[in-house]
Amino acid sequence: MSQDTPAAVGGPSLTLSESGSGRPVLVLHGGGGPATVAGLAGHLSRTAHVLTPVLPGWDGTPRPADLAGVADLARHYLSLLQDRGLRDVAVVGSSLGGWVAAEMAVGDSAGIVTGLVLIDAVGVRVAAEPIADVFGLDPRGLAELSWHEPERFLVDPAALPPEELARRKANMTTMQALAGDPYMHDPTLLERLAGVRMPVLLLWGESDRVVTPAYGAAYAAALADGRLRVIPEAGHLPHVEQPEATYRALDAYLRLPAAGAPDA
Repeated sequence: MSQDTPAAVGGPSLTLSESGSGRPVLVLHGGGGPATVAGLAGHLSRTAHVLTPVLPGWDGTPRPADLAGVADLARHYLSLLQDRGLRDVAVVGSSLGGWVAAEMAVGDSAGIVTGLVLIDAVGVRVAAEPIADVFGLDPRGLAELSWHEPERFLVDPAALPPEELARRKANMTTMQALAGDPYMHDPTLLERLAGVRMPVLLLWGESDRVVTPAYGAAYAAALADGRLRVIPEAGHLPHVEQPEATYRALDAYLRLPAAGAPDA
């Protein structure tokens, strides 16, 4: 059963979908919006209690004035989990949502988060592997960097209705406000990741050119126990292009104990 509920987090109401039962799993979408993780959330809800928020400012939702950056989002979602009395939470984040998830793990002094999955996450600076400038690309250029099969996913803006174009533009505006300066990273996060002691799964599309697998390897190396799994024939959203391979790796990780587990 799935439902949308307003979640009071530090004052403002945030849009949140819930489904399934079992271990709590928070699923955080990236710049493309909640539709990009709908299939992933549906898969996880078969065996888990899945919470899927719409990040504030996406898809017409309000963005409170005190949400000025990704670290603010992380604090708000940690407050959400704490206010709900949730424990042993796995956080799964895609792209920008992966950055939020990483910040949550770093800042979780209460030990609520016991599992972390980063899917082609942004958020750190790797000098040799710069993040592609998604704000400066046209739709074709973005598709070519984002997908293993760009022609399969390329959408002609001229074919979209005005309301969809407006939604996409507003989402991009929100992403620029939260993550545009410094561009798509926190200069201190790479160093702070060493404080995350739990095993962390990093799932990466082999063909991602927004953040390359080499960028993912640097992300993994900064963690105390980062485990990089590269998904063949997939780009920036491997759970969309190669869901079965992505889900297999994800399910194997989520079956692990919270700490001291063997390799998946």
